[in-house]
Amino acid sequence: MHWSLGRRTAGRVLLLSGLATALLAPAAAPAEIATAVFAGGCFWCLETAFEGVPGVSAAVSGYCGGKVDNPSYEQVSSGRTGHAESVQVSFDPAQISYEKLLDIFWHNIDPLTPDAQFCDHGTQYRSAIFYANEAQKTAALASRAAIEKSGRLHGAIVTQIVTAGPFYAAEDYHQDFYKKNPLRYKLYRSGCGRDARLKELWGKDAGSHP
Repeated sequence: MHWSLGRRTAGRVLLLSGLATALLAPAAAPAEIATAVFAGGCFWCLETAFEGVPGVSAAVSGYCGGKVDNPSYEQVSSGRTGHAESVQVSFDPAQISYEKLLDIFWHNIDPLTPDAQFCDHGTQYRSAIFYANEAQKTAALASRAAIEKSGRLHGAIVTQIVTAGPFYAAEDYHQDFYKKNPLRYKLYRSGCGRDARLKELWGKDAGSHP
């Protein structure tokens, strides 16, 4: 009986020691999350370019580059606020680089058409890279220069590379639109000629989507 109690006591000591070690162990550092903002026409479509990409934790449709606080979709659609339909991408730089996000962006837009993307026309549908800091600006300019040097596109790249102002998330019904309204999304995307133009511009490297 004494031997059994001793064994139980020893077990409890080992258990408590293990718990103490676990409690004293430093917690794992949280993943660093950065953001990138891109405009490329209809945000429903650009959002799908980043959804599900490893290292990307969120892609939010919204508005950037304008002069009105908290604009509504109706205000932005009028073309009078200066905003562009945009997508804010949250990502872990340890898993995916900003340069890779730029590559995804370029292959999902038409960089040759000013103030329009596919069937949508107006400054609110312009293509743009809204950089958050000098590192993003440098990377964006380098990526544009690389495309120009490659001779892949026959025309001048008109995509804006400008400092990011406030980003405003769009109304809830715009978020994950392709999941909420898949039929309407597919009809719009096809009818707008987005994929046909992307294939014309980028060939096999054109972005693919649900």
